[in-house]
Amino acid sequence: MWGKTGSGTRSLFMFADRRSALGFWLGSGVVTAGVLLHLPMFWMARNMGFVLAGMPMDPGMILGMALIVSGIAAAGYGLLPRAVKSNEPFIAIAPPEDAPLTAAHWMLMAVLSVALIIDIMKPASLGFVTPGMRSEYAIGKATVAMLPFCALVGTAVGSFVWGALADIYGRRATILLSSVMFIGTSICGAMPSFWWNLVMCFLMGAAAGGMLPVTYALLAELMPTRHRSWCLVLVGGVGAVGGYLASSGLSALLQPLFGWRIMWFLNLPTGLILIALSPFIPESARFLEMMGRIGEARSVLARFGVSLTRSTETIEKDAAEDHTPLPPVDHGFLGTTVALTLAALAWGFVNFGVLLWLPATLVAEGRSAGAASALIAKSALFAVPTVALVTWLYSAWSTKWSLVLMIAMTVLGLAALLLRASGGDPLVPVALLIVGSTGVISILLPYAAENYPLRVRGRATGWVAGCSKVGGLIAQGLGALALVPALGLAAAIVAVPALVSLALIAWFGRETRGRDLRELESP
Repeated sequence: MWGKTGSGTRSLFMFADRRSALGFWLGSGVVTAGVLLHLPMFWMARNMGFVLAGMPMDPGMILGMALIVSGIAAAGYGLLPRAVKSNEPFIAIAPPEDAPLTAAHWMLMAVLSVALIIDIMKPASLGFVTPGMRSEYAIGKATVAMLPFCALVGTAVGSFVWGALADIYGRRATILLSSVMFIGTSICGAMPSFWWNLVMCFLMGAAAGGMLPVTYALLAELMPTRHRSWCLVLVGGVGAVGGYLASSGLSALLQPLFGWRIMWFLNLPTGLILIALSPFIPESARFLEMMGRIGEARSVLARFGVSLTRSTETIEKDAAEDHTPLPPVDHGFLGTTVALTLAALAWGFVNFGVLLWLPATLVAEGRSAGAASALIAKSALFAVPTVALVTWLYSAWSTKWSLVLMIAMTVLGLAALLLRASGGDPLVPVALLIVGSTGVISILLPYAAENYPLRVRGRATGWVAGCSKVGGLIAQGLGALALVPALGLAAAIVAVPALVSLALIAWFGRETRGRDLRELESP
């Protein structure tokens, strides 16, 4: 179970010592037990169509909540990083930038794709549970609209917080802790009050919101340079498409049998899947080096086909003989940050505002609800090939100009929507919007992860991810206040920040295709 690797003991389950492993696995078990204590109440309602509205919480549920809180605390304690002072010689530029793609890389991509599919399932499930909620709690559209609003607030907060934590506690630790919290939010499916659902939905969003940016940060630091670009976009695209397909498929399969609440209880098995796959998620070698855990960093690099055997003298000799310095990098990130922030805000407004308001607009123009839905579905068919296209463009052509191209396509869709006469065919503008927005979100976070140095990569990527949710919150807030603008006006408004972001990326954006991320660390 335990063995020596470098500067300390190391378990087969990827923990630095027994205390860390015990804290994490014990905490995960306690959280799981807390969720299981909520299942009897859910199952007792099976003869009533799994309706729990108005029922009092039994002692088991209250105990379960206490166990979940204490279990998360124990798991978090086990995941605290250990800074180690090491005198072992280490090549500071050695993480696997030039290594070939190995089986370990493919396994990491597969595991993180599964993580993103599970992560994206939750916000995608909101549309499938709200009809059942409205019926059970006897609430109106305006009230139930608070559910996606709270979820978006949670994901925005989660993106900001988890991104920062990733730079302090490590990429792997934040992914695992968010998975444990994700399991705990399963009890949303047993809440007898709609207002408890709002609280739990916020917490669920907060737990899931950081998975995406931290995943990109980890991938950016472990993928070889020549494969990094397409790996980042492909994993993100598979996660996005797979998450929506999984949520819709499971909803169609399970809701007729167990009601809408089962969609929340799915957090338990899916969260446990992430925990079970945790041995295949290593910590970033760069982060380990920064923490002084050189032995563990060497172990991670060896796992990905990189062997570090040269002595300090050899390194110094090589450095003296190599007269080709790394290209200088401008460390003024303000222009890039403003550009990516505006692009994220515009995407959020389009995805959670314009595209959601479109069906109601089409119905108001005289189309049937079925025809409006069919039009959106037909346009959405472009999303899958778009992921393949942007993966190729991002890796084979240009990272910077691929993002510019997708933003430009989104702007074209907004312009076409603005110029469309009432009652005109919306297929072209909708298709442009779906292709553009799918391309933007597939590229935006990978590009952000490749533009910032190690010390701020997690929080920078988390910032961009959070801003994409803030754009959605602005749109949802307008809806909640009954201030939804006409579709053409909304398109004109959001086109402005989109155009500004396009210009700023064209001016300040760096080309990251084939670029060694070690350059970002150079003084």
